[in-house]
Amino acid sequence: MISRQWTGITPEEKAPVYIAHLQNDTFPKLSSMKGFIKASILKRKVPEGVEFMIITEWESLEAIQQFAGADPEVAVVPQTVQEIMIRYDKAVKHYEIAG
Repeated sequence: MISRQWTGITPEEKAPVYIAHLQNDTFPKLSSMKGFIKASILKRKVPEGVEFMIITEWESLEAIQQFAGADPEVAVVPQTVQEIMIRYDKAVKHYEIAG
């Protein structure tokens, strides 16, 4: 299994908007993809606003490519999300789940 991790920071007042986007748009789309296992939203307050770490788990890199495209290292950040982020990762990190 593969863990896909991405981080971004929103202003504090935009944090609920981002969470709603994930719960109402992104996660339902992921749930319909073969090889998707689960997703988590982690957040913490930072001086700039709210930092999010989004962790998704997948059966394989090939399964991730359904969502990410041919280069699974490139972050998928819709324009609407880009507009509310102060900054965000342009690339994601993948980790093999060892246990």
